[in-house]
Amino acid sequence: MFDLSRKPLWGACVLALTLAACGGGEGGAEGGAAAAAAADDRTETIAATLPPLTNVSSDGETVCADRSIGAVQLDSLFVPDGRTCQLEGTRFKGSVKVGTRSTLEAQAIRVNGNIQAEGSTLVKVIGGSVVGGSVQVKQGRAATVNGARITGDLQFDEMTRAVRANRNRVGGNLQAVKNTGGVTLNDNTMVGNLQCKENVPAPTGSGNVAASKEDQCRNL
Repeated sequence: MFDLSRKPLWGACVLALTLAACGGGEGGAEGGAAAAAAADDRTETIAATLPPLTNVSSDGETVCADRSIGAVQLDSLFVPDGRTCQLEGTRFKGSVKVGTRSTLEAQAIRVNGNIQAEGSTLVKVIGGSVVGGSVQVKQGRAATVNGARITGDLQFDEMTRAVRANRNRVGGNLQAVKNTGGVTLNDNTMVGNLQCKENVPAPTGSGNVAASKEDQCRNL
């Protein structure tokens, strides 16, 4: 016959087994969240919600204002102030420039030159994009660069919202300076240095490989 005075102990055992089965406890929840975030990074895509830009030319600078561009080859691109451009599979002989308060969402693009943004709202470069020069995102809001190959440097300076750089291969340095919205750096490999300073809060992440890791990023 069961001793009812021990019922709480049985309840505790059932609870412990349930938590174990679910990966329970704080550690399990954090691990699950980290795994989910990593999965999201691997599967994220650009959903083109803007009308396509028509009559594009491969010569000169293309202006992309609240339009999407697919798998064509262009010379260079400019996103005007306050506008949005979505790219998927687009190739550029030159560079991509993003204006103030503008948004660039790019997936699987190839840029022979640089991607440069100053004062932008969002710069998102994902999906195995390739950049022959550098990616420089400065004095704007949010930025995400995931799974890219960059011949030059990857730079985030004075951004005010979340900055993420995961699983990139960088031929130069990865630099994060004076960002105030949070910087997350995971599994990046660079020939040069990982340099982080004056970011509030300090950057977080792990698995980064560099010639040297400096200042706030020395343990990442």
